[in-house]
Amino acid sequence: MHVLILGGTTEARRLAELLVAGLPAGSRVTSSLAGRVARPKLPPGEVRVGGFGGADGLADWLRAHRVHALIDATHPFAGTITFNAAAAAAAAHVPLLMLRRPGWVPGDGDDWHPVGSLEEAAAALPALGRRVFLTTGRMGLAAFAGLDDLWFLMRSVDAPEPPCPARMETLLDRGPFTLEGERELLRRHRVDVLVTKDSGGAATAPKLTAAREAGVPVVVVRRPPVPAGGAVAGSPEEAAAWLRDQLSG
Repeated sequence: MHVLILGGTTEARRLAELLVAGLPAGSRVTSSLAGRVARPKLPPGEVRVGGFGGADGLADWLRAHRVHALIDATHPFAGTITFNAAAAAAAAHVPLLMLRRPGWVPGDGDDWHPVGSLEEAAAALPALGRRVFLTTGRMGLAAFAGLDDLWFLMRSVDAPEPPCPARMETLLDRGPFTLEGERELLRRHRVDVLVTKDSGGAATAPKLTAAREAGVPVVVVRRPPVPAGGAVAGSPEEAAAWLRDQLSG
């Protein structure tokens, strides 16, 4: 049994842990990372870094390495690889599972402003605040580069590259984040609007609670579409159970 995990997320690492410990002896678990983070947390098992060359290249890799199951556990906003995975799995006749953490849901007291893209988020900001906590990652900062009247605190794992907003402070940090830490960050930087992608999960959710408590509006970028149909799991444990069903079948 050879399982390929398209990873880079907390859930992907946890799934690799479960499979390395739980699959029959002689099984292989390979995690593929995109290589966009300089020092990623490596999962157990085999690891490869870099792209495949599109859907055709991934299909060729699945065949050449005799992959029995493909699990797409990439970030919810990694839209291209998700569609490539669906096409490659179909071409190579390999079972495919999408592992997607549930999205966030607003609660009582939340002031959320859903948008469809980073560009729409940038357009919404001037009417909502002047000091922006930007937590959408270092990719796509060009969408905010023209907002010279606003100040940005941008948090990401690695340093960003231009174009960036003219008035921007960079905070290099990696989750999980605590509620107390997020409260202090909003207070210290006098943040009056938060921008985030609907990544879901608990590791970065405390910022939403802190924003609610402080009455800070939140611009939430909706998730991109995913291929229709196919198997979906909401947790690493569900994904491991799906794989056990594949083995028994």
